[in-house]
Amino acid sequence: MQRTTVRLSPALLRRAKAEAARRGTTVTALIEEGLQLALTSRIKHSETRIALPVSHARGGTLPGVDLNDTAALLDVIESGRQ
Repeated sequence: MQRTTVRLSPALLRRAKAEAARRGTTVTALIEEGLQLALTSRIKHSETRIALPVSHARGGTLPGVDLNDTAALLDVIESGRQ
């Protein structure tokens, strides 16, 4: 085991201490768990390829829908007009 210094904001440290106490563990263990999760999820995400679906639909947008007018597009989406 190696020692190191980690600088945390006072608010984050208070939250970490409270969470560690709630779990019955130490702040060090909480930090280690967080680092393991962060490193594991990054590896999984960087190695996983996702095949995106390709649409072969024809016809384009609904009449009167301008994809460059986001406010009008949001109105159409929220109204459920199809």
